[in-house]
Amino acid sequence: MPDDDNKPYRVGFGKPPKPSQFRKGLSGNPKGRPKGSRNLVTVLERTLKEKVVINENGVRRTVTKLVAAVKQLVNQAASGDLAAMRQLSALAGSAEDEQLARPERQLDQDDQEVMENVLKRLKKYATGEENENQ
Repeated sequence: MPDDDNKPYRVGFGKPPKPSQFRKGLSGNPKGRPKGSRNLVTVLERTLKEKVVINENGVRRTVTKLVAAVKQLVNQAASGDLAAMRQLSALAGSAEDEQLARPERQLDQDDQEVMENVLKRLKKYATGEENENQ
């Protein structure tokens, strides 16, 4: 590429002066978040999805860490641990609030008719009536 040093450079919106522009290969935020680092939510989700082996009534089962933690919390609360009972009731309350916050989607009349027709066609196909009509 030819050098554009000979041509005049117009400074304006989106065109900062050449001396104040970032040099090639250098970031504008060199001490910023390193590539590949994860935030707390991502780390927590991945950790809770990891598998762990537990013994339940003498049977070994592989479950996620989230399931194991909830089982432990419920067992502690059932054995009379007041702190575990408080945590469990708070967890159940927040789960219930989250469930109520999700609105159920209602189909309008046209969509309902389309879904009913699709279900009828699937039932015909399952019973073999579809092949006889062709």
